[in-house]
Amino acid sequence: MSAEHLLEFAWGLAGSGYAFLWNVRPDLVKGDAAALPPEFAAATGERSMLTTWCPQAEVLEHEAVGVFLTHSGWNSTLESIAGGVPMVCWPFFAEQQTNCRYKRTEWGIGAEIPDDVRRGEVEALIREAMDGEKGREMRRRVAELRESAVAAAKPGGRSVHNIDRLIDEVLMA
Repeated sequence: MSAEHLLEFAWGLAGSGYAFLWNVRPDLVKGDAAALPPEFAAATGERSMLTTWCPQAEVLEHEAVGVFLTHSGWNSTLESIAGGVPMVCWPFFAEQQTNCRYKRTEWGIGAEIPDDVRRGEVEALIREAMDGEKGREMRRRVAELRESAVAAAKPGGRSVHNIDRLIDEVLMA
């Protein structure tokens, strides 16, 4: 992403008024270090926590997480569904656009940040995802998907059945 996009997102996040954990990797900005101005820390104060790494799956399992900003890679998508957390998607390349589209249009568990990100749009998306009708619907739908995923992974579930079948057909043949 560009430095301008980073700042627009940051100020939209600050303007939302919500507490947040933000994993800001040093390589986030293309060709430069990801740097936020001192005013950002002053504006967000104690409601923000910035880090360069966190155990994403564990964080997404925490009850305090209301929405997850993701580039929409498949692993992040699965971890968010497993945690029952709706997503605000900001895809960049590869399968991310397809995953984002499915989350928005097919599954109803995500919203998308436009390519030309602006702070007002980010602020509105976060507020809607946290407190709006669309956000409530996304939480309801991701909870349903989470239940399906948990059931599939239990003994006798579809995923367990399919892996057992794979072992029988490929490895035991």
